[in-house]
Amino acid sequence: MKRTSSSRKVAGIGDEAVKAKTGKTWAQWLKALDAGGAKKMSHREIAAHLHRKHKLSGWWSQMVTVGYEQARGRREQYQTPSGYQAHASKTVNAPLAALFEAWADEQERAGWLGRHPLTIRKATPRKSMRITWEDGATSVEVNFYARGKSKSQLALEHRKLLGAADVSRMKVFWSKALDALKSRLEA
Repeated sequence: MKRTSSSRKVAGIGDEAVKAKTGKTWAQWLKALDAGGAKKMSHREIAAHLHRKHKLSGWWSQMVTVGYEQARGRREQYQTPSGYQAHASKTVNAPLAALFEAWADEQERAGWLGRHPLTIRKATPRKSMRITWEDGATSVEVNFYARGKSKSQLALEHRKLLGAADVSRMKVFWSKALDALKSRLEA
């Protein structure tokens, strides 16, 4: 099945969304960046070029750069300059305070996550946590959001993974763990 330009996705973002925010489709960005010499530029140089010459915001400069690098085979899906990242999120029918506490309290956390020795480096109540994972080398960032009085959501990034196989393994792990968390909080 041939994809139409309106269905093309690069870096997880479709043509319609990138055009609405940047004024160009992915095909147009790829052509413009090739013409602008991006094949010989570093990630940082491409992002700066997009910001300076094309007036993209910092976030869109980064996204278009990542999309370009993926499309040109310079970066794999889930790859970042510091390794690979696995993402997961979950919405639960529980107040934000209860969701945060399920992560912050070691005994409560063991009830849904199991006994995984981790270090919470920084925690901002009801907002975020920065965690060193049990391997001592990877990092987990969890952000918490209220979605109403008795509904909340978390978004998780497991960073500095070694490769795509680790991403797949950790996506499965976090999916099961967050399902267990949801079941526990909604019981």
